[in-house]
Amino acid sequence: MRNQDGYLVGLIGSGIGPSLSPPLHEREADELGLRYRYRRWDLDVLGKPVSAIGELLTAARTAGYDGLNITHPGKQAVIEHLDGLSPDAVELGAVNAVVFTGGRAIGHNTDWSGFARSFSHGLADAPVDRVVLLGAGGAGAAVAHAMLILGAGVLRVLDVDLRRSEALAESLRARFGADRAEAAPLDSVAEALAWADGFVHATPTGMAAHPGLPVPAELLRPGLWVADVVYRPLETELVLAARANGCRVLDGGGMAVFQAVDSFRLFTGVEPDAVRMLRHFAELAGGVHVHP
Repeated sequence: MRNQDGYLVGLIGSGIGPSLSPPLHEREADELGLRYRYRRWDLDVLGKPVSAIGELLTAARTAGYDGLNITHPGKQAVIEHLDGLSPDAVELGAVNAVVFTGGRAIGHNTDWSGFARSFSHGLADAPVDRVVLLGAGGAGAAVAHAMLILGAGVLRVLDVDLRRSEALAESLRARFGADRAEAAPLDSVAEALAWADGFVHATPTGMAAHPGLPVPAELLRPGLWVADVVYRPLETELVLAARANGCRVLDGGGMAVFQAVDSFRLFTGVEPDAVRMLRHFAELAGGVHVHP
């Protein structure tokens, strides 16, 4: 619900200083003639653990916020502090957008739709019979849902915590069919990537605060497509290594924009211009092309 001073929105997460969401949202609001302020609530800057997310949610509600985006590491931790969930958020067990309405805090997931739309544009004809997903957290759950909606034959889930990858695979099988998802230990990554048509990366590795490669570069062979959800920076070490090795590559920019499009609509009830937001994002990211 719009407050008297326009829209007030925030982002809660760790290491979010480089996030492009605030200027992306605010610039689109300007184009639409809306007053819109988007604030960062960085757990690292605030000196707060992820367990403080309920306290921050209460503070935002009290301050009259219309909504919040939630990013790593809070997408699952926030759920117990909400008054309700959208059907997508229930299925995924992860929330990246919270809308305050009628005195209630309702959790939504626009990550999965953002990734699906980005993949459909950037890797539309890529083979998806066998797909490996690294990361079974909030982003991983969203990407897994999107890949199976998009028709992935078998999704093999790897995570540093095998129990977490097994839990995600089990929930995917319950929704999409017994033969559509499986879990594998992290040390089987070389075998998994040799088996796969494509590789989706959904861990924080490669973010500005977590530099590095999530898998050895030599496993990124020509013929394997690679999609990264990290977009800060847009040209992650994974994106650069995959491109250098001859892989088709999808960076995290499209997902970032399309989830922002869906979040903006939830927060305001106004339909933003997705093509314009893609153009704005490319400018904010330093002129790097992002698939429309």
